[in-house]
Amino acid sequence: MKVPCYFCFPGNGVLIAAALSLGGCALGPDYQPHAANTPAAFHGEQMPGGGKTLASAPRADWWKAFNDPQLDSLIERAVRGNLSLQQAVLRIAGARQQLNQVRGGWAPSVSGNARFTRQQLGVKGELESQGIDQRLNGIDNADGVRPALDSLEKPIGLYQGSFDASWELDLWGKVRRQVEMADARQQQSVEERNDALVSLEAEVARVYLQLRGAQAITRTVETQIDVAQQTLDLTQSQQRNGLAPQTNVENARAQLNSLRAQLPQYQAQIHLAMNGLAVLTGRVPGALDAELTPRKALPLLPPTLRVGVPSELARRRPDVRAAEASLHAATANIGVSVAQLFPSLSLSGQFGMRNSDASYLDNWSSHFYSFGPSVTLPIFQGGRLVSSVKLARAQQASAALQYRQTVLTALQDVENALVSYRSDLQQVTGLDESVQALQNAFHLASDSYRQGLSSFIDALDAQRQLAQVQQQAEQARLQSRLDLVALYKALGGGWESWQNVKLPDYPIFGAAQQP
Repeated sequence: MKVPCYFCFPGNGVLIAAALSLGGCALGPDYQPHAANTPAAFHGEQMPGGGKTLASAPRADWWKAFNDPQLDSLIERAVRGNLSLQQAVLRIAGARQQLNQVRGGWAPSVSGNARFTRQQLGVKGELESQGIDQRLNGIDNADGVRPALDSLEKPIGLYQGSFDASWELDLWGKVRRQVEMADARQQQSVEERNDALVSLEAEVARVYLQLRGAQAITRTVETQIDVAQQTLDLTQSQQRNGLAPQTNVENARAQLNSLRAQLPQYQAQIHLAMNGLAVLTGRVPGALDAELTPRKALPLLPPTLRVGVPSELARRRPDVRAAEASLHAATANIGVSVAQLFPSLSLSGQFGMRNSDASYLDNWSSHFYSFGPSVTLPIFQGGRLVSSVKLARAQQASAALQYRQTVLTALQDVENALVSYRSDLQQVTGLDESVQALQNAFHLASDSYRQGLSSFIDALDAQRQLAQVQQQAEQARLQSRLDLVALYKALGGGWESWQNVKLPDYPIFGAAQQP
């Protein structure tokens, strides 16, 4: 069977050559990467306080600066099991398929079909309405024609198989801009996954530190309860021997009960933190209790901080990179909308076999075909196309402002984290000195009370002040570490560690994974 070559005709050849010569152009502005307007150094580095900062880029696995293997393990399990992160990974897969769909616009579309239809043509009635049947009555040998006319009122079965092809030439780069936009959207989904990854790592570290901080404060309160119990025992002994009034006993008991009343809130914080870590790792609440219940001290702070320079922040922060990808997509969308104002050229063709007898479908005489170009020119659309261009330009301007705002927010996050970190380090130093002074004051007041040189109120007041400042010191110590986590998150580190590590493949269809 010989199939005709539709593209060998001279007229079509010239048209296709002209179309291919125009195929290299693309309407709309070309995207130019925006340079972030950033200062030379972070202002927060100039604040007095502890923690030496370095201009070198922060390490990707920043949480390892705490030197806590259990924290390292929790973050790794969270990356592989967190359900919210799995959703972000699936969004990347969806964006990749959208890109593949758009790329299909470059290729022609071909479809095949086969059908059978039962038809009643009604031709004989049309002939009779024109008086042809009466004219046959006056014609000799008309009996040979009448059977043919009678056959026209019988229904017939028609078999047909064909191939249809169409191809819209990308004269003005509309498909090219659509591919560019889809590619930018895919990159945006990747950066949003990276941003979710950074947030997840910071959240795991934050909750873990809150767990250890609550355990440290609980240990401090329990020590204070032991001291308060000893004070109560001493006061009761003195009261039984007539050396102290009942008022002292009640005041000591009130101090002890006040400290005991503080324990439940910290114990609740411990359980809430363990439940939070279990959910962050994709487990049910309580699944990590056996692992996390043993108490551990708060991790130590690193002696130096590598914060880098502000000019690198835009390249490192995933949310800034996502905003830039969104701006790229909005810029490409202008070209898509502008291309809709110009004519579109399509090539279409059809080839098939048709016969009332299925056995004749392989006979070349049963073939049919059609081919040719078609041009669509937008003449009047009620202003919709022009409005689409204006809308695309407005969206691009909005995306540019959003990018600038994201950069400013990133700088603000780093500056605020630096200020909080340095101020909390100063607070820890001051509180530790206060604890030492109040510890000495409490020992002096207790010794003086035992020797009868001072009143019980002085000893009790010294104990109460010491307990308050000790808890404040532990809380400030915890806050300084939380500030460090916030600083690392603001610097945008953490997603680079997993670029060469294959994350789990999550099913797009089928039953959802159970925790």
